[in-house]
Amino acid sequence: MMAICGLDFGTTNSTFSYLGVDGQVQLVPLEQGKETLPTAVFFNFEEGEAFYGREALEQYVEGEFGRLMRALKSVLGTSLMADKTQVQGKLVAFEDIIARFLKEMKTRAEQHTQQVFDSVVLGRPVHFIDDDKTADQQAEDTLRQAAIKAGFEHIEFQYEPIAAALDYEQSTQQEELALIVDLGGGTSDFSVVRVSPAGQQKVDRREDILATGGVHIGGVDFDRRLSLHTVMPELGYRMPFKDNAGQEFPVYYHQNLATWHKIHFLYDKETEISLRSMLNQVSHKALLERLLTVVENREGHRVAIAVENAKITLTEQDNHVDSFDFIEKGLTIDFEKSTLNSAIEDDVERVCQAALATLKRAGVEKAAIDKVFMTGGSTSIPYIRQSILALFPEAEVVDGHTFGSVGTGLCLHAKRVFA
Repeated sequence: MMAICGLDFGTTNSTFSYLGVDGQVQLVPLEQGKETLPTAVFFNFEEGEAFYGREALEQYVEGEFGRLMRALKSVLGTSLMADKTQVQGKLVAFEDIIARFLKEMKTRAEQHTQQVFDSVVLGRPVHFIDDDKTADQQAEDTLRQAAIKAGFEHIEFQYEPIAAALDYEQSTQQEELALIVDLGGGTSDFSVVRVSPAGQQKVDRREDILATGGVHIGGVDFDRRLSLHTVMPELGYRMPFKDNAGQEFPVYYHQNLATWHKIHFLYDKETEISLRSMLNQVSHKALLERLLTVVENREGHRVAIAVENAKITLTEQDNHVDSFDFIEKGLTIDFEKSTLNSAIEDDVERVCQAALATLKRAGVEKAAIDKVFMTGGSTSIPYIRQSILALFPEAEVVDGHTFGSVGTGLCLHAKRVFA
């Protein structure tokens, strides 16, 4: 029997939801009993296989020979979609890599549920790309084509913050005006929605959705900022050349190394030759040698994983020290919560402004918001959370399932549109 589902293809984590035998939405345990599957693919060149999720990250960290791809969603709608990446001597389109990941999710869900899923509601951010409707539509079209290649026949989309609102609405006891805050790995999305027990039965919710909004800033951007403030200076970021007063080392290399979906662009002979040609020109040769070690040994994602882990640790601790022995024996780097806060300050301000702009489009004052419903991994960063909540001191805060609210809401929407 064909079945419906919701699929939240996230920048850092993805989920798959379906209707259980009792008609209630459930999340599929996609890997190791967990409901999230890290959005990562590792192509093991020796075994000729692709690995996904936590297993992909483990293969990479353990030093298996291959290529790790992560933050694939960040490529949607960008000029990078026209490029192909080399995997085992073959050029593979990013759309096809995304399709393989979606197909893996579908296969695991079908094995777990013993159902065949042909109809899916896919989540999408309010804006894949800021201020570019053409690129935004291209991003959705690419994701649709990837879903078709993955084996889905009927495909609908829903904004991720609306999906989160549908999940929240399941617990409401009275009519409320809610601001939905979905801070994910790639985007920060908002919706102002009128939720109520009666609304749970409505198919057409257009009159209840007062406004949506968002900005292309999320967890991977906070990773990049933290990396540029802490790790990259230890690899020669912005160091001067010896004989050219005021001229700095090109920032291109470090900025790519600090950006999840651009790391692999450093892995070519031209980059290595270029870096080596500058060894005797820079003021701190040892720092450039560290950068060369990372590039030549293909350790860029290992650096990014360490930075991401530091960011997560700093949500609960004021400081964190990590070893980077894989770059240079004895190299340790200190991460401070205060450094993280200052590194992401401008991004957080843009996120807050996007929230306020959504309210303005809805035509409501801040005091009119009854509840602020928060979901998404980046809501766990204290500085971001406090900055947003400070805008709505009179509203009650409700925390949703950090990684599951959007996925649950997508299946609730699927239940209505595919009825």
